Parts: sequence; C-alpha cells; structure tokens
Amino acid sequence: MRDDGTLDDPNGPGRPADRLDDAPSIDQTDGTPFTDRATASAPRNAGTLRTRLRGSVNRRTKLVVATGAACCLGLVGVSQVGFGATDRPTRPAPTAEIAERAALDAASRSLARPSTAPATPSASPSPTAKPKPKPKATVKPRPKPRRIVPVAGLNRVQMDNATKIVRAGKEMGVPRRGLVIAVATAMQESTLLNYASGVLPESQSYPHQAIGWDHDSVGLFQQRPSSGWGTVEELMDPEYATKAFLSALEEIPGWEDLPLSVAAQAVQISAFPDAYAQHEWSAGTVVAEILG
Repeated sequence: MRDDGTLDDPNGPGRPADRLDDAPSIDQTDGTPFTDRATASAPRNAGTLRTRLRGSVNRRTKLVVATGAACCLGLVGVSQVGFGATDRPTRPAPTAEIAERAALDAASRSLARPSTAPATPSASPSPTAKPKPKPKATVKPRPKPRRIVPVAGLNRVQMDNATKIVRAGKEMGVPRRGLVIAVATAMQESTLLNYASGVLPESQSYPHQAIGWDHDSVGLFQQRPSSGWGTVEELMDPEYATKAFLSALEEIPGWEDLPLSVAAQAVQISAFPDAYAQHEWSAGTVVAEILG
C-alpha cells in the first residue's frame, strides 16, 4: 500500500516482477531512490554488484541466441540430408539371395544351355544311354534283267537281234503269232544279222554286222529304200525295221490264220516264197525264250 492510501495493483506496470533488479527504486516518502541510500551506505559494493548482474544477463542472452542459431542450423542440415537421400537412391548391400540369383544368371549364359523341352522321368535318357539309330529305309532291290540265253543254234549277236524284234513287236501290241512270223522272216532274209549294202555306202556308216550285195536291200529284213520302206538310216535301225514289217503284216486280212510262209511272202514278195516255213520251229523257240 502506498503512503497516499492507494492499493498497489499486483498486475500493474509498476509491479516488482516488471522491474529489473538494477532499476533504481524511488522512495515515495522523500523521492530519494533506494539505490542512493544503498550507495551511501556501501558505494563500492553496489557498483560491483550491478556490473556483475549486467554481465550475467548479457551472457544468458548470448547463450540463448547461440543455442537457437545452432538448432536452426541443425534443422537446415537435416533437411539437406533428407533431400539428398531422395535424389540419390541408396544401393542395398548384396545378400545371399542376390548372390544366388547372380550365379544362376551366369550359368544360364554358359555354352552348355539346358534343354527347354519338359523332360518326363520315364522319357529322360540316362547320361550314358546312346541314341537309338534311325531305321534305314528299306529299298527293294531292282530285279536284274534276265539274261536271255541263245537258243536254237543262235549266237549272242543273233539272239540280241531277235530280242530287239520281239520287244518292238510287244510295244506295238502284236500277238505271239506275229512275233514268230517276224523272227522267222529275219532268219531267212539276214540270218538275224544287221546287214549294210555294198551298193549304198551310206548304210555302212551305221552299226552293222555284215555287208550284202542284193541291190539296195539293208537291215534285218533286207528292205529296200527304193521300194518306199524308209530311209537308209531308218532301215538300219532294228526297231524301226521291225515295226515297218509288222505294220505291213497287220494290213493283210486274216494274217493270223495264214500259214507262216504265206503271211511272210505277202509282205516280202520274195523270189523264194517257201523258204520261210523252215524257220518256224526255231523262231517259236526263240520267242518263247525271250518272253520267258
């Protein structure tokens, strides 16, 4: 309570808590500050105490400011570290699982790659099992052509020429009777030898086994180019000569029922018409051997 009878407001601006310790207090009675009174009694101690209090306050203020600055710097550093962590992802240390995967990847790139086909326990071959050889394709051997043995007193060349006559007739579809007539006629005309002509030097430039002098007659059937049977080259070919003879034979009505000599003479118009009949049996034997 003041001397004037007014109550002090504890929350007013002049409360003790709002005043500093070093602020001078004024005596309300006589207006003299309390500090002057204290100075009067102890002038040296009061000045020293005031100086110490001010230094203490200054040190506390500097400590608080320094602490706040350090805290701010710490927060800034932490934030910078955090931003750096998001920018650069950290790489985890390799574990046993990563090492195992790396080993598997290296093995899959090796030269000996495992088969990708699913293997069943029953079908998987053993390591020492040898692959089964593939069965060879069975090729049927071609039958060797039957070697025709000369018969009826013929030699090899004569039998070969007789074979050419029979095969040419078979190509034409001529029956067996016509083949026998053709072989018998060739036996009489050329003894189954392919004749060239001394009168036609051209005929000697083709394969032949003998040379005759009966006008311009050539070949197995002694056919004459001048009579229209064909060219010299054609008549020197046993196949052509045979087909020319058989074509003329088939034009004779009922030739199959005619005697051999009659049928042959109708085609050949020979000076010795009955000579063909003597070769009928031999010709039959040769044709049977060739036909098999």
